[in-house]
Amino acid sequence: METVDLNRYDPAQRAWTAAAVAKIKAEANRSADTHLIAVPLPEQWGIDLYLKDESTHPTGSLKHRLARSLFLHALCNGWIRQGSPVVEASSGSTAVSEAYFAALIGVPFIAVMAESTSRAKIELIEREGGQCHLVADPSTVYDVAQRIAAQRGGHYMDQFTFAERATDWRGNNNIAESIFAQLSMERYSDPEWIVATAGTGGTSATIARYLAYTGRATGVCVADPENSAFFPAWQAGDCQITTAVGSRIEGIGRQRVEPSFVGTGIDRMMVVPDAAAIATIWHLEDVLGRRVGGSTGTGLWAAYQIIAELIAQERTGSVVALLCDSGDRYTDKYYSEEWVVQAGLDLTPYAARLDGFFRTGRFA
Repeated sequence: METVDLNRYDPAQRAWTAAAVAKIKAEANRSADTHLIAVPLPEQWGIDLYLKDESTHPTGSLKHRLARSLFLHALCNGWIRQGSPVVEASSGSTAVSEAYFAALIGVPFIAVMAESTSRAKIELIEREGGQCHLVADPSTVYDVAQRIAAQRGGHYMDQFTFAERATDWRGNNNIAESIFAQLSMERYSDPEWIVATAGTGGTSATIARYLAYTGRATGVCVADPENSAFFPAWQAGDCQITTAVGSRIEGIGRQRVEPSFVGTGIDRMMVVPDAAAIATIWHLEDVLGRRVGGSTGTGLWAAYQIIAELIAQERTGSVVALLCDSGDRYTDKYYSEEWVVQAGLDLTPYAARLDGFFRTGRFA
């Protein structure tokens, strides 16, 4: 039998990939790290609370880190080709960031998302040069994105599968490494808890792995919104659990357990009512003078509950939560009283709990 030789080496494609990777690495090099903001708490509590402000990325959210990692991962795997589109299933922020990186390397980008996505996010995607394909049923975004990619000879990025694989959780300035570097000069440099939320699950997986890799005792708590499959699946140990209704909190909570959600690395989960999350971001605007998204409110509500527990146990320490994106993207949703009423959300009891917490340190 003669030797069979199939040579697909393409020097032009290899050169294009090298140039694309170099552009993304250069973008990372000129991007400063995000801030760690101290949230003022009563001094007598002996507790420090920080928000990792991911809204200061060039595309305005935590998803900028993810999109950079996903593009590098796909480029180095040979999945993104010159002139071929990148397609993503996204609830908004990831698509904004991916549109940015697609434009940076010169390929088309198509975002498949639910019709309920805020108009502000759609405009941001389009401003970055992306196209938006809206679907009525949020559960179909995966199949539609995969189909469009196949039809157009492009690459389906699939953040929900590759989020936890694309990020180097051992270091390389991932979000966990950044948090601990910024805490190094604080009085409680190793926090008691880091509170995250889950859309793909990639961020909580990265944080949990980094903590284990560096031998830290910090706990990882994931706050989950209503209608999400993550908490009931984690509670039951059954990754096949699904929900019938999508999350009202954009960017987090899924109707299925995504492949990037690594539940075994998580120490604690809380289900946070959507009304509590919205009440929290309204309250935070009074405290910090700035607006944040609903995912931040979900995580911060859980962080407040953890702080109240530390106070009740007469313990001191620090807690870190994530400021995922700016509230400017949600002026027509979470910051609209009309939207809140139409959504059937009563913020009053949760606003009262927040006021009581900051007066007494009790979260009841």
